[in-house]
Amino acid sequence: MVGLVSLLVIGPERLPKVARLAGFWIGKTRNMVNNFKAEIKHELETEEIRQIMEEQSGIKMEVTKALDQTVDSVNAVKSSIERGSEQIAAQNKSPYDSE
Repeated sequence: MVGLVSLLVIGPERLPKVARLAGFWIGKTRNMVNNFKAEIKHELETEEIRQIMEEQSGIKMEVTKALDQTVDSVNAVKSSIERGSEQIAAQNKSPYDSE
């Protein structure tokens, strides 16, 4: 239907030239749209990667905090064991050992 109307309005002599020009601009427009889509996709992927890195950074901080707490707990247990050992040694020491 569009072709028939175009043939009547433009005429048979100019129709091939107009069709080529229209095809050229349609192709250019499609190319621009595809480039725009690719650019948006790239930006979205970049944003997703940034969010993942932020999440991993948060996880890293949580793991570091947990490790620090574990080291503090181990040190507290170690010092408690040492105090207990000293107390046991003091209790087991005979009053005659000092003479």
